[in-house]
Amino acid sequence: MNKNEPNNQEDQEIDLSQISKKIRILFQEFNTFLFRCIQFFVKNAIVVSILALVGVSLGIFLDHTQKAYNHQIIVMPNFGSTDYLYSKIELIESKIKEGDTVFLKEVVGIKKPKQITKIEINPIVDVYKFIENKPENFELIKLIAEDGDIKKTVEDNLTSKNYTFHKLSFITGKLTSNNETVEPLLNFLNNTDYYKKIQKGVVNNIQIKMVQNDSIISQINAVLNGFSNRMNGATKSDKLVYYNENTQLNDIIKTKEGLINEQGTNRLSLISLDKIIKENSSTLNIKNSSSVNGKLKFVLPILFILCFILLQMFIAFYRKQSLKALQNR
Repeated sequence: MNKNEPNNQEDQEIDLSQISKKIRILFQEFNTFLFRCIQFFVKNAIVVSILALVGVSLGIFLDHTQKAYNHQIIVMPNFGSTDYLYSKIELIESKIKEGDTVFLKEVVGIKKPKQITKIEINPIVDVYKFIENKPENFELIKLIAEDGDIKKTVEDNLTSKNYTFHKLSFITGKLTSNNETVEPLLNFLNNTDYYKKIQKGVVNNIQIKMVQNDSIISQINAVLNGFSNRMNGATKSDKLVYYNENTQLNDIIKTKEGLINEQGTNRLSLISLDKIIKENSSTLNIKNSSSVNGKLKFVLPILFILCFILLQMFIAFYRKQSLKALQNR
């Protein structure tokens, strides 16, 4: 045991000395690399300064001239027109990619079609609204979620298209207005004979139902007034009156309450059903600052200098390999 201990100590000392030696070598290599970088920038200070100045100037110019703006419209497709809405937006997006400005201007009605660069539509996920007073929708989500993640289920394409509200987003290169873009888009989306017929039928049915509900409410009021008058007359006559609980008066009052609530819902529905694709709100001209938009004055100088460095590295590599090739001849 005593003979092995000195050997172990010597091995440890050797290992430590090797590690410290490698660390010193790494520091020396780093210092050499740092010196070469400083030397490169000192040697090429004029070129680097010119590239930085050109990059900043060009970036400021492009940031000022090439802007992008985001626009959002919250819409509600009525009468089961969600798939129709999505297909129309896909059609417009395909025409934008093709550069078909004639279609965008003459068919869709966009006044400055060259300015619009992208359009898309996505559902606004609202599970609570989706299952509100709709037990069948709640059971559907439970059934689908049994085989997978609930988050994935609520965002699934099959489920998401059934949400009430959807966000229609598009991007333009310049400022726009309701008159130039939003109104033409909505007019184009609402121009469909098939859904106009469905709209007419649905609205007519609601109006008929409301007239019938008002008539029933009037009849219920007459019954309640008659009962109230009989009760008041009996009180004045000081005679004993027996009230039979089986008259179902409580059910009549509940029926009236339900009809009143239904009338309120119908009135609100008629407000939303005046359009096939109903616009709820729109937000225009939000400056797009994603990616390199508005940051070119910082990006271009760095990009130019990096390209210059790579070019110098390539030239140095080529010269080194050329010398090796000449020596090997």
